[in-house]
Amino acid sequence: MNIGIAAERSGVPAKTIRYYESIGLIRPAARTAGNYRDYDDHDLQTLRFIQRARRLGFSVKDVANLLALWRDRGRASADVKRLAEGHLAEIDRRMQELRGMRDTLLHLMDRCHGDERPDCPILEELAGAAAREAGRGHRGGRAQH
Repeated sequence: MNIGIAAERSGVPAKTIRYYESIGLIRPAARTAGNYRDYDDHDLQTLRFIQRARRLGFSVKDVANLLALWRDRGRASADVKRLAEGHLAEIDRRMQELRGMRDTLLHLMDRCHGDERPDCPILEELAGAAAREAGRGHRGGRAQH
């Protein structure tokens, strides 16, 4: 099947399939006499595996590791679980970070009147945070006395 059909059946855009091939995530596709890519059912299964792993948030590097484990029938499931546990810890860390951002934004929204007045605590905080960051970067290059 050509790349368009493979893309449709796997749910992976053709451009992404070409990218995965270029970085070695999937094997280079067979070629037709006209030099078109030609995918088989095994390629589709691999693309679906990759798509599912990416939807779960695994990085391309982790997907490569998962693919290697999937292909290795002698693997220990503990290796797969360890990789998944590491990914889950990263998800938990990002969720905590997002909760902090949400709480900060809610706090700022509570302080904002949302009326015709120009005063806006949201913008004031953003400007103040930007100024604080610039001050830290500026001081960072100076020698301390």
